[in-house]
Amino acid sequence: MIEAFSAYFGDTVAVLHSGLPLSERYDEWKRIRAGLARVVVGTRSAVFAPVQELGLLIIDEEQEDTYKSESTPRYHARDVAKFRCAQHRALLLLGSATPDVVSRYYAETGRYHYFTLPDRFNARKLPDVIIADMKQELRNGNSGSISSVLYGELEENLRRGEQSILFLNRRGASKIVTCAECGATYSCPNCSVSLTYHQGNQMLICHHCGYRIPTPPTCPECGSPYLKKFGAGTQRVEAELRVLLDEMPGVDPGVPIVRMDADTTSGKGAHQRLLEEFAAADAAVLLGTQMIAKGLDFEDVTLVGVINADTMLKLPDYRASERTFDLVEQVAGRAGRAELPGRVLVQTYEADAPAIRAAAAYDRALFLRDELPKRRLLGYPPYVRMANVLVWSKDEPAVRRVAAELQAALEEAVRDFGGDGWSVLPATPCVLAKLRGTYRWHIVVKCPADADLSDALLPLFRRRKPDRDANVAVDVDPDDLL
Repeated sequence: MIEAFSAYFGDTVAVLHSGLPLSERYDEWKRIRAGLARVVVGTRSAVFAPVQELGLLIIDEEQEDTYKSESTPRYHARDVAKFRCAQHRALLLLGSATPDVVSRYYAETGRYHYFTLPDRFNARKLPDVIIADMKQELRNGNSGSISSVLYGELEENLRRGEQSILFLNRRGASKIVTCAECGATYSCPNCSVSLTYHQGNQMLICHHCGYRIPTPPTCPECGSPYLKKFGAGTQRVEAELRVLLDEMPGVDPGVPIVRMDADTTSGKGAHQRLLEEFAAADAAVLLGTQMIAKGLDFEDVTLVGVINADTMLKLPDYRASERTFDLVEQVAGRAGRAELPGRVLVQTYEADAPAIRAAAAYDRALFLRDELPKRRLLGYPPYVRMANVLVWSKDEPAVRRVAAELQAALEEAVRDFGGDGWSVLPATPCVLAKLRGTYRWHIVVKCPADADLSDALLPLFRRRKPDRDANVAVDVDPDDLL
């Protein structure tokens, strides 16, 4: 993006992101404040750039949850952008191929102006989408990660010398290692998650805190040597794919497989090197996690395969269906971007799930017709506003005590301020009840969509003295409740 803007606007472009050295960021900040830079390109924090005469603020991929800060102050760049544009009488443009459900609802109800681009860039036809039912694959005796349908599409692509992208939103080799005798699993002592098996270094690793141990040869509970690995990650799929491609009839062995995930891109310049390696190969497969779902533009990619579209669908999150729809539609857009037509194959165990069906049809209206009534019934945005009050500490009894006290105080504050449509849900452990050695509870406050949560909660937290035994944070309009 920097290259594109600099080619057009020259030296008037400033860049702000956390990867810059502090001195460079300060130099850019001074250029912007002095009016020497007329265009600012940056990440979330660039929304605070000291532009003197703001005329236009663009948030690209506005649905991304990375625009929400996970640390205090827990601001959303979109909300800051609205405030700044109101101050400067500037135009705010939210751009997305898969708009946030709340933004789309505001557009449909007239709160936002709504403009659509009905045709693809270059007027190319959207790739055809095929759904592969993995339940049927199991019935047919295929327990691998690659369905027979995807195998056939890959074979056809490689014989024609075309490129393919395979998407799986899970790194590592296997999600869970379980004892076949007693059912014990390896869990992280610091987090409420199982350890992920990494085949390359034979380690069990926590993807939240980084805790790691060598993979034991026997079960720690019963001593059994029969350990089973469940839930394929990118490492395991790469290994399966290597065997399949090397044995594929009519295809030269050694077809390049480029894997892009957090394990292969940790080094400096690794992203660029891997993408260049893939681009240079005539027939190759790019296998990766969410980092390959959007932004890539390769003319010879004619096949995109989604290995497991259900990875996010079953998360205990009210936005799980929305995020599944977005990911499938975004990664589908990587195929057929030039002269050659594209195909997309979606592997799923939930072939009839509305999010999967709507994404396969490129029909966001169909998805919203299913999603919005559920959110209205269950009381989620855009029909309500929420605040997530998070309590955490290494002292679990203190977390329970502070959470119970806060619940009572919040209920009193809501009674005094609110009315119909206001509620305080009971204090409960978070989905990730333990994270990096700290215990986590939360209380969710809901109110009508047009109510002001801040006016209700600020007085309580302004007069409340900080607790010495536990930390408290308030996240207004949270992106998730995990």
